[in-house]
Amino acid sequence: MRAYEVRAATGLDGLVLNRERAEPKPGHGQIVVRVRAAALNYRDQGVIKGVYGYTKFPVIPLSDGAGEVVEVGPGVSQFKVGDRVAGTFFVSWTGGRIPANAGHNSLGGMIDGVLTEYALLNETGAIKIPDHLSFEEASTLPCAALTAWNALVDTGRIKAGETVAVLGTGGVSCFALAFAKMHGAFVVMTSSSDEKLSHGKALGADALINYKATPDWDEEIRKQTGGFVDHVVEVGGANTLEKSMNAVRPGGSIYVIGALAGAGSINPRMINRKGIRLQGIHVGSRDMFADMNRAIALHGLKPAIDRVFGFDDAKAAYSHQQSGAHFGKIVISLA
Repeated sequence: MRAYEVRAATGLDGLVLNRERAEPKPGHGQIVVRVRAAALNYRDQGVIKGVYGYTKFPVIPLSDGAGEVVEVGPGVSQFKVGDRVAGTFFVSWTGGRIPANAGHNSLGGMIDGVLTEYALLNETGAIKIPDHLSFEEASTLPCAALTAWNALVDTGRIKAGETVAVLGTGGVSCFALAFAKMHGAFVVMTSSSDEKLSHGKALGADALINYKATPDWDEEIRKQTGGFVDHVVEVGGANTLEKSMNAVRPGGSIYVIGALAGAGSINPRMINRKGIRLQGIHVGSRDMFADMNRAIALHGLKPAIDRVFGFDDAKAAYSHQQSGAHFGKIVISLA
């Protein structure tokens, strides 16, 4: 089979297409999935650069993919050949609290991922996808969508009438917008691009702020909401956290997702003074995924996809993500 392998931590130069990799065979409790589409996350840029100390090369990259089951191993009871499924980001986090070793058991990091024609998954590391979604659409769910769901719904317990600030227009932010509107919230979206903000408006964003034109976007959020926001989906890291703390209401919640802008110092004074809940979000469990899929199916939600690349153009998909020009998700099709 054909599969991409990250063979060295040298960026795109280390990403190689292996055309003669052996097809996987399922063991007890395992399934083989014919991957039809895979989606990129910012984390995948870190994998090819070797920023995660636990990655062992070579590894098949990407955590997010969808396809159909083509073979089941002994003891499998939840799936049959022909089922349409996605993999779960974490191999072993099915429910409850996040395991201490979760980061070492994630697809496309320590364990072979889904940028391949056939993927070997544990039965507990796969889930059926909503019927109304294409494979390309369903491939966007395992990381970005579940992260947004965990933040606002599972952890944040968002309520109708609350206010949400989503920073940026990447995959997590677009899903956060969708889930917030699903629950009847007022959403402020920020971006440095008026064109991207117009896309956000079309998806239901209630207020739009170009943070390049308005550097004090935290104050602008307060103006546009008539006070503060209840929730901030924080993807900017150290560069934006202080402004997020200024924009959130006393007792409000900030969900820290990834560390895209790198590390930095945090002044705890405002956290204490305002009683802010600063919550790290690391994707989510299989149980959360099941809850999210039911909501997506009920509401007929469709992911925001920027562009679909062919399998042979996977490196171009990575480069497009690096450019920052995308709105929503970037998908690689293997159909």
